[in-house]
Amino acid sequence: MKKGPWIILIIFYVILTVAALGRSGFQLATKFSDAPVAYLLSALSAVIYAVATVSLIRSGRAWDTVGWATLSIEFAGVIVIGSLSVLDPTLFPHDTVWSFFGRGYLFIPLVLPAVGMFYLYRRASKEKRS
Repeated sequence: MKKGPWIILIIFYVILTVAALGRSGFQLATKFSDAPVAYLLSALSAVIYAVATVSLIRSGRAWDTVGWATLSIEFAGVIVIGSLSVLDPTLFPHDTVWSFFGRGYLFIPLVLPAVGMFYLYRRASKEKRS
């Protein structure tokens, strides 16, 4: 099922992985002391995006489990960090990927895990029918 519109999902995950890795890598290397929590959260999100990308590309029960876990953590992270950054912006003096629900990334981090979960659901349904 990695054809058609689903390939776009994977492309978005690859782009987000590279963007988050690049941004957090630069920030950790050059400005870590300015906002260590924000930069470490961005690095964590990059790792989560990378694992999610692989889980969406690979198939099988184990990868589906990894995908569900990763996408759930990602979605929870976006909701929690997004909510905290809105309620008390001083908690994150510098933005993370998930600050303000991914505003700096056109809110893609808010939508992507839900689309990824829908993809995993559809893939599992298709495998059961086969």
